[in-house]
Amino acid sequence: MSNKQRGLLAVFILILSTTIISACTQSLSSAPAATPTVIPPELFVSPYPSVENPMELIEEFAKQTAVAQTTVANGGTPQAIVEGTVITTPQDGTVVSPTVGTPSTPTNAVPTTPAAVVSTPSGPTATPVPAGVRPSSYTLQNGEFPYCIARRFNVDPDALLSASGLTSPDLYYSGLTLTIPQSGTFPGARMLATHPTTYTVSSSDETIYSIACKFGDIDPATIASANNIASSAKLTTGQQLQIP
Repeated sequence: MSNKQRGLLAVFILILSTTIISACTQSLSSAPAATPTVIPPELFVSPYPSVENPMELIEEFAKQTAVAQTTVANGGTPQAIVEGTVITTPQDGTVVSPTVGTPSTPTNAVPTTPAAVVSTPSGPTATPVPAGVRPSSYTLQNGEFPYCIARRFNVDPDALLSASGLTSPDLYYSGLTLTIPQSGTFPGARMLATHPTTYTVSSSDETIYSIACKFGDIDPATIASANNIASSAKLTTGQQLQIP
């Protein structure tokens, strides 16, 4: 090889080396531009479990934020959206129904006037037995006893006990039905206390029937009628009764 050829070869090698070194220096000085990778919405998977499309939720949130900002900027009242229903929040404290979006109006109940209660005086429940008339039977009431009935109807007490199947005047109770003899008279005075008079009830346990027995010869219905009360009326201590 001639000197000329050697010189040309050396120049070629120098140019090639310079080119290679320049290429290596450029690759180290600047990194290649990154190409963004676009993930299609249908392939996006949220790390949080949800039954809705995450992209739709993001889009809906952006819309709501824009509406709220616009409303406040215009001097209006913020709105909240719950499950698709707009709930206004008035500043005057009025309650708004979340289903219809309109203020609820309290219903003022109209008081009803109770029906007037008409009270009537309770009258006697039994008709007084006329003097000298004897019923065929009689049922003892609270506070009565066989000798009391014998005085009231002017019958012999022993005949009364015998007709009623009783062997002792102490064998009696309220509700016992006595058979009244239609003959004979009471042996002795029938009146135990003078009347007419005013009687003061001494105990709430007293009854019209027991008071009649204290006077002996008066029918309980007669006392009840004179005082315009029922024969079974509840008496109170200190109550005044007129005894005919």
